[in-house]
Order: sequence, then C-alpha cells, then structure tokens
Amino acid sequence: MALLSDLINLNLSDCTKKIIAEYIWIGGSGMDLRSKARTLPGPVSDPSKLPKWNYDGSSTGQAPGVDSEVILYPQAIFKDPFRRGDNILVICDTYTPAGEPIPTNKRYNAEKIFSNPAVAAEETWYGIEQEYTLLQKDGPYYCGIGADKAWGRDIVDAHYKACLYAGINISGINGEVMPGQWEFQVGPSVGISAGDELWAARYILERITEIAGVVVSFDPKPIQGDWNGAGAHTNYSTKSMRNDGGFEVIKKAIEKLGRRHKEHIAAYGEGNERRLTGRHETADINTFLWGVANRGASIRVGRDTEKAGKGYFEDRRPASNMDPYVVTSMIAETTLLWKP
Repeated sequence: MALLSDLINLNLSDCTKKIIAEYIWIGGSGMDLRSKARTLPGPVSDPSKLPKWNYDGSSTGQAPGVDSEVILYPQAIFKDPFRRGDNILVICDTYTPAGEPIPTNKRYNAEKIFSNPAVAAEETWYGIEQEYTLLQKDGPYYCGIGADKAWGRDIVDAHYKACLYAGINISGINGEVMPGQWEFQVGPSVGISAGDELWAARYILERITEIAGVVVSFDPKPIQGDWNGAGAHTNYSTKSMRNDGGFEVIKKAIEKLGRRHKEHIAAYGEGNERRLTGRHETADINTFLWGVANRGASIRVGRDTEKAGKGYFEDRRPASNMDPYVVTSMIAETTLLWKP
C-alpha cells in the first residue's frame, strides 16, 4: 500500500511537462457527474486553449446507440487536488457533433442569460449554501457519535481544503440539523461561475466520499422524519441592490419572483415537495411569502440588509439536488429581464 500511495503522489513535473486533465460533465439524470482523463503536452490555464473531446452518450442516457457521440466543450478550469501539480479538473458542457447543445446541457441557456447586456451590467452575485447528507453504503444514515459530536467531520474538512486548493470560491462549512447532514457555501461568485464552481465542488465531494467508502446524498429528504430536509439556499444580489436605495430594488425583485413562484418551484429540484412542507424552517411549497430574518419564508432578507437599506436576499426554495445553472440564471432572468 505504501508503494501505491507513493505512485499516486508522484510529482510528474520532476520528469515531464505533460499534465493530466480530468474532463467532467453532467450525465443524463441531471445529477450524475461523469469524467474521463487525457494527457496534454503542457500546463493550460485558459479553457479555450483546451481541445474539445467526445464520449459515448448512449452509456449516460444522453444519446441513442445508433448515433451516440456527444461532444465536450471545456468551459472552466480548476486545479486538481487529487493529482496536484499542474494537473487540472475541467468543467465541460455537452453538444451534438453539429454544435447544438443537447437537452441536458443546462449551462448553455444559463450562459445566454448571463451574457445578456442587461444582466452583465448588474454583476449578479451568488452565494449557494449546498446541504448534503453522508450515508453508509450498507445501512441507514450515520447519526452523531455521542450527544455532542458530528459524524464525518474528516470528510467535510478534507472537502473544504480540497475546494480551496482547486480555486473554488468556497466561503465556509457547517454541520446541519439532521444527523450526518452538512453544508458548504460557494460564493460570492459572479454569473455563470457560480454554477461552474458548485458543480466542481460537488465533483470533489463525490470523489472524497468514494475514497472514504461512504455515500453522499443530495436528496432533499433522504430520511423521512421530524427534522430539516436538505436545501441549496441561493443568496443573490445585483449592483443596484448593493448600492444606496437597493432595498427598494430588492422588494421589486421579490415581487416578480412571487409572481413566477410555480415556474421556479418546478425548476428547483426533484422531490422538493418532501422538503417544502411548511415545517422545519421552510415555507409550504404552494405558498410564496417573504420576510426579514424569517427562516420560514420563501425569500429571507437579512436584518443587516434592512438596516443598511441595501444588500442581498436569500431564496430558500431550491432543493439540495437543484442544478445551479438553472437556478442562478432563472433568478437573474426573472428579476432583470422578465417584464410582467
């Protein structure tokens, strides 16, 4: 095992300029992360300098067997905390050979919204609170070891440091209400990068739990019971909201979100109705309400924002298994582009 560990930790830069790039994409379920590696002649820091690649979409539920090729377009680069050195993780999105985005490519439409001049001018900031649950491979959830301890802290801390190493804008971690449940926060990140960073952080977490021999669940209510589900609260602000008089801009944005409540809920994650019950710090799935410092609301505005008259708000509706490309771009589209 010592030799295996030595080989895994080999520093390639001692003997070659070549690097390993791990191409990562989202599979057919919308939550399954896929990846494969290739050797490149030297270090790369710009995704546009990376070659496109392809894979068999019939294996991932994204193409028929008779015409199975799906093309990967590199979109964002992160340092690889597993291989280290100049090796990289590459977040990709997915296209047909003719250059059309395939239906599961949610990044493409998000990028169109974020590149709209009206959205770009507002410098949309996001902070996403990703909750998740650690599970045993062969049994129910892990509960606390003793009354005053949490299970899985080594995994959580390893993930935190690996994300910082990768260059992900991870801003913190904490234990959550349900036993074995944790949270990390990504942001503040601007526009499309919020989605790229959250998917990269999810990939790293999947890899670490694989190494540790446990399972990570992003299900919004993995274990039924009298405790909180798992969400992905999405904090949001625009330049206008962060400037003087921003509280009025926030109130208008929240009013628009309320008028499209059903459309947002439909796009905010599978199984969210098991979590948004109106109990356990949520609003009922069919009700839209907002309030200052109210954790039972659909949208929460912080006391600091109210006091300063500017700042941000938190959309508490997204489930832990939401697609950040969908949620972030939809909030921007509703608040900045939609004309009721």
